[in-house]
Amino acid sequence: MKHAKKLAASAAAAVMLISQGSMIPMNASAAADEFHDDWLHVNENAEIVDMNGNPVWLTGVNWFGYNVGSQVFDGVWSANMHHCLELIADHGFNLLRVPMSTEIILQWKNGGKDPMVKVNTYENPELTLEGEEGGTIMYSFDIWNLAVKWCRELGIKIMMDIHSASTNAAGHNYALWYDPSFSDADWIEALSWFADYYKDDDTLIAIDLKNEPHGKRDDGTFAKWDGSSDDNNWRYAAERGAAACLAKNPNLLIMVEGIEVYPKFEEGEDWNSNSVDYTRYPWSPYHGAWWGANFRGAKDYPVNLGEYQSQLVYSPHDYGPMVWKQDWFHLEGEAPNFTSYEFTTESLLDEYWRDTWAFLVEDKISPLLMGEWGGWTDDEHDPSGANRHWMKLLRDYMIEKRIHHTFWCFNENSSDTGGLMYDNFQKWDDVKYEFVKPALWQDENGTFISLDHTIPIGKNGQSLTEYYSTHNGILAPPAGSGITTTGTTTNTTSGTTTASETTATTAVSTSEVSVTSQSSDTTASSSASAAKVKLGDANCDGKITVSDAVLLSRVNAEDNSVTISDQGLVNGDVDGAAGISVGDVTLVLKYLAGLAKESDFIAQ
Repeated sequence: MKHAKKLAASAAAAVMLISQGSMIPMNASAAADEFHDDWLHVNENAEIVDMNGNPVWLTGVNWFGYNVGSQVFDGVWSANMHHCLELIADHGFNLLRVPMSTEIILQWKNGGKDPMVKVNTYENPELTLEGEEGGTIMYSFDIWNLAVKWCRELGIKIMMDIHSASTNAAGHNYALWYDPSFSDADWIEALSWFADYYKDDDTLIAIDLKNEPHGKRDDGTFAKWDGSSDDNNWRYAAERGAAACLAKNPNLLIMVEGIEVYPKFEEGEDWNSNSVDYTRYPWSPYHGAWWGANFRGAKDYPVNLGEYQSQLVYSPHDYGPMVWKQDWFHLEGEAPNFTSYEFTTESLLDEYWRDTWAFLVEDKISPLLMGEWGGWTDDEHDPSGANRHWMKLLRDYMIEKRIHHTFWCFNENSSDTGGLMYDNFQKWDDVKYEFVKPALWQDENGTFISLDHTIPIGKNGQSLTEYYSTHNGILAPPAGSGITTTGTTTNTTSGTTTASETTATTAVSTSEVSVTSQSSDTTASSSASAAKVKLGDANCDGKITVSDAVLLSRVNAEDNSVTISDQGLVNGDVDGAAGISVGDVTLVLKYLAGLAKESDFIAQ
């Protein structure tokens, strides 16, 4: 209890100082402690950044089950849940997108009973009340919170996705965020409660408001995107859903997906146009897209989150020829035995991607998170190779544009894509993983990077602080990506930039990408961690940030799970007294809050 009380006191001091005018780029309600230091936001360059202004790359995977009636992740009927999460972390996925339903969240809120829980207790004794094989299965919400705890320990962050209103394996087929059983008000209630429940745990960093709104007029029920307040206007609903979340936790990233179709207004069409005009067949009055992928409406009617605009991320989905025979693939023959296909990155951009969603990232309007992408990578399911060709083109484009993404999926039981597991969730698909791996956030040496400042991702990864202690605000290309990145580090005080270069040399793509990144202090070079004394710089990364305050707080609290170098101890002793004390923590926090200057630091 001794160190816990000290850490709590330091956190309380951080809240007070930050609320008095700190320049720390995070919301005032978020203390700079280990449960609040990993919140993310979007900067003016349409980059997702951490509290220090350093760009991050969310590269994750989907694992469904809570949305389909299992009341738990699918596969836990045969595999150990903790081991599966270890597999995800050890393979470098730093974000877990978890499909859920409005129904199960309201069940948890109200303490309702589980209809069933598909858990193999012999494989998962820790999910029983007795902690024994064959024991009584825990309540699904308790199992979920155990998963959250394990994700935190493994360095995995979580994004909850409202996949459907009702819990149902086919629930996502309903076009809207409400259905006959669960209303728009129920959806808002579920979002608000969930955001509030986890507001003090930055393991859960994002909420995807609704999976794949879709539909056309002829379907009877459809999602549209315009400036109205109509019940089926997804843009209007997304703003209300986001407001419900951000009122409880203003630090959450809010993912907003697109819709399916957008009228060809330029040709006189509107939302009342029939799906197909048979007098002009096969002409369509709509610009089509995958479900949840059409952002044409955002050009004229962008989502407005008001004072929380920095929490908005648009999130399309994209799939290949094995999911549906879209026009832009120019396919001959029938799946899976296509006799020919004809598409390139440029043709996909020209015919579909650019006007549908890619303009958002190319014009730096918003960061994108590709919430679902994936598919078959083997000869049996993809004999023509069309699907693998599409996956490679999208993967490389996402690497080039630094598009965040969550791969679909970890599950093996996705009928039209397969997953990373097979043989009843007992085996890992190395072939598919090697295809995905170049698009995971890793440094030039192939070491995966966590979104957590202190906890590495998996057994062989690194924390965010470890990564940026050597990369000085530059988001390096992943090993094996073939990308050569020339980065610029922006001094947020003066607005000046200094060049920095990193390279990777394997040949997936020959594109050269310019990445503009932000750092709070570029006067220190990559050699700043040398033996030069910089008072306040406890982690020796050449700058004074909240990470230094957190590190000093934990050292002062006698937290044995952290390490600090001898130079860090010298740098951190800013009050001139021997050793790290509450006084050092307080003085660094005052500096970050603008209430002290570096000249106030006293060398020992």
